[in-house]
Amino acid sequence: MSRTPDQTGRTFVVTGANSGLGLETARALAGAGGHVVLAVRDTARGAQAAATLPGSTEVRELDLADLSSVRAFAASWDAPLHSLVNNAGIMMVAQGRTVDGFERQIGTNHLGHFALTNLLLPHVTGRVVTVSSGLHNGPQVDFDDLDLDRSYRPARAYQQSKLANLLFTAELQRRLGDAGSAVLAHAAHPGYSATNLQSHHANPLMNRLMWVGNKVVATSAEYGARPTVFAVTEDLPGNSYVGPTRLGGTRGPVAPNKRSPQAQDELAAHRLWDLSEQCTGVTFPL
Repeated sequence: MSRTPDQTGRTFVVTGANSGLGLETARALAGAGGHVVLAVRDTARGAQAAATLPGSTEVRELDLADLSSVRAFAASWDAPLHSLVNNAGIMMVAQGRTVDGFERQIGTNHLGHFALTNLLLPHVTGRVVTVSSGLHNGPQVDFDDLDLDRSYRPARAYQQSKLANLLFTAELQRRLGDAGSAVLAHAAHPGYSATNLQSHHANPLMNRLMWVGNKVVATSAEYGARPTVFAVTEDLPGNSYVGPTRLGGTRGPVAPNKRSPQAQDELAAHRLWDLSEQCTGVTFPL
C-alpha cells in the first residue's frame, strides 16, 4: 500500500474487515495511526485478523443480513466516528433470503449498509465510503421486484446491488448537503482484485473460472483496497466515485471514474432511498 496520510486521533468502522479488501483497508488505516473497528459477522475470525494488523484495533459483531444486528451495533456506538467504510458484500450467490426476508445480495450489499449508515450518521464527522463495483453497469434497479423473484439471476442481483450502492451514495450526499452537514459521501471500486468474494458463485463452473482469473489476471487485495483508502483519506468533492483507471478500470492509478447513466439517475436515487426506508424502517437522521 502506498503511504496513507496520517490518521492519528481518528476512528474508523470497516465492515467485512476480517479478510480481503476490508482487511487491507483496515491495515492501511490502522498503520497510519487510526483506530479501526473491524465490524464482522464472525468475531473469532475478526480477532484473528485484528491480530495481524498494526496499531489500534478492536472487533465488534455485525451481520448486515440481519437488521436486528445492525441496530444493535449502532445502538452500542457512543463516540465520534470519523469515517464509516461500507465494504462488506457477497457476490453472485445462489438465490436466498436475509433474516428479514430480502434477497441476499440487495439485502446485504445495500439495505444492511443503508440502515447502518443512517443509524450511525449522527456520530460521523468525516466520510461515508461505500464499495461498489465496475459491474454496476447494467439495467436500472427493479423497483417493482427488488428481490428479483420473477427472474433471479446471480449476476443480475449482484449488478443491481452495486448500482444501488452508487445511487445510495449520490442521494446521501444530496441529503447531507441539504442538511448543511460537512460529512461527505464517496464510493470506490477495487477493479479486478483477487479476494474470496469470487469463490461463492451459484454456478460451480464460474467458481473455477474466477479462480483462474484470480490467479492470472487479478490484482492483490492490498492493491484493490487502494481506491477505498483513497476515498477515505484524500481531498475529494462530495459524491466522488474512485477506482483504477487503466485496462477498463481493472487496474492502474486511482482516480475519479465514470458512472453508468443508470447510476446518475437522480429520480432513481430518490426512489431507491424511499424504498430502502420502507424496507428497513430507518430514515435519514439529520
